[in-house]
Amino acid sequence: MKINGSQILVEVLVEQGADVIFGYPGGAVLNIYDALYKNSDRIKHIITAHEQGAAHAADGYARATGKTGVVLATSGPGATNLVTGIATAFMDSVPMVAITGNVASDLIGLDSFQEVYIAGITMPITKHNFVVRNVEELADTLREAFRIAVSDRPGPVLVDITKDVTAAECEFTPAGKVVPVKHDRFTGEDIEKVAGMINDSERPVVLYGGGVISSNASKELEELLEKGNLPCTNTLMGTAACKGGPLDLHMIGHHGSRSANMAVAESDLVIAVGTRFSDRVATNKKKFATGAKVVHIDVDPAEINKNVSSAYSLIGDVAHVLKALAPKLENKPRKQWTDRLHALQSEDAKPVHKDGVLQPFEIIQAVCDHMGKDGIMVTDVGQHQMWAAQYCKNLSPRAFLTSGGLGTMGFGYGASVGAKTAFPERTVMHITSDGCFHMNMNELCTAVTYKLPIISVVLNNSVLGMVRQWQTLFYGERYSCTTLDRETDYVKLAEAFGGVGYRCTTLEELNAALDKAVKSDKPVVIDAVIDRNEMVLPMIPAGKTIDDIVTMH
Repeated sequence: MKINGSQILVEVLVEQGADVIFGYPGGAVLNIYDALYKNSDRIKHIITAHEQGAAHAADGYARATGKTGVVLATSGPGATNLVTGIATAFMDSVPMVAITGNVASDLIGLDSFQEVYIAGITMPITKHNFVVRNVEELADTLREAFRIAVSDRPGPVLVDITKDVTAAECEFTPAGKVVPVKHDRFTGEDIEKVAGMINDSERPVVLYGGGVISSNASKELEELLEKGNLPCTNTLMGTAACKGGPLDLHMIGHHGSRSANMAVAESDLVIAVGTRFSDRVATNKKKFATGAKVVHIDVDPAEINKNVSSAYSLIGDVAHVLKALAPKLENKPRKQWTDRLHALQSEDAKPVHKDGVLQPFEIIQAVCDHMGKDGIMVTDVGQHQMWAAQYCKNLSPRAFLTSGGLGTMGFGYGASVGAKTAFPERTVMHITSDGCFHMNMNELCTAVTYKLPIISVVLNNSVLGMVRQWQTLFYGERYSCTTLDRETDYVKLAEAFGGVGYRCTTLEELNAALDKAVKSDKPVVIDAVIDRNEMVLPMIPAGKTIDDIVTMH
């Protein structure tokens, strides 16, 4: 059948399983939006307040579902407004197809109105990008974009389409959904070698990251931990990836537990699963796990020996590797090592309740208590993000959504829109701060418009908390531009957008607000007032080691 480029786009989106896309219209994509109007019964479109919010929504949708998120924007500023969202997805290996319109082919390169070379701009932050100037190439290009986005290490792909292509006609032949390509490079001999290393180890630790979630390998990881009687620790991106094992040490790294960091420092074998040893995990790469051999399991060969040298590597889809490895492990008691790890855990500092004030750990615990077993927690970036990772509980895989690699303030609300769109029946809690919320509160109107009862809990300390914490510890308490003291009334703000607002200064008030929030059919904003001197601890300063950990102030 002969159809135009815009209809081809819709047909391929439906063909590839895209049931919703997020975006914002404009001149270069008018033909596409006309096709979306005609096909609104086949594919849902969510218009956000800003293109960056749309990109984060597509990202949140992808993280929560495991499917490829799709975002659409017009040329020029519409396209450039996607850049931060694309970079966020790229750093955290999230599958996304970003579609941008551009000026007509005969206007390219002439500094035409709203013309930018978005393919060039996004080249460093995409797995691949395409420029389509021939309608005959459009369908296969879009299919290839979906295939690349989900193959091996997932990530965003951009497709830039000139306006004339969206209007031109050609023959369209339907095809099936693309099949992801997984290049497993490990052999049976490799599996035997690593299994032997684990079985011979006296002090092993499994360190797992976001790659476990990307490859849907939670079950395989749990089986590995149980079969080998292995202690484990996770990166920020690995939060809620699995139920842990016989000894779960929780988060490692910059703001991880002392016990997790000490365990890796004292281990003789680190089995790294789907993690890239970023500077927030290996805070000093030259002194990271110096007494241990490292086995690195990852789908991306570029990550092997990039940050931390490994004694052996297994390159392949994490689920495939773990499934092959688990049957080869022996269930060794390692009592001396287990006793040592329990002793380390007993020495971890425990938060202490203070009467009459609202404390961060209590906020996160209260939120978890109200989310239900299927709740989804979405964070912005900063102190509240770290508190959320430290104190969250009972979350399932793909239920802790956060910007780890890029650390994008403003990520949270858009991602919450994506998660709630994907799972309208599940409670979505947006954990944020006054600094971050001012960057994304415009998306409150999106939630109201589409009747998405997202609950935003604003940890409000009237400062840029994480940066201020660094200024307190390392800059002589010189608080340059981190004291905000904005006079925003979050209750009135929520009501002005069409939502509901509450203000809390005690745990009792917070629990009462959460009781009402989970029953509301409107978006809710809870202004949770905390002390500006609260710190995220423990903390290993940048470039330092466990020997330099800060546990109290």
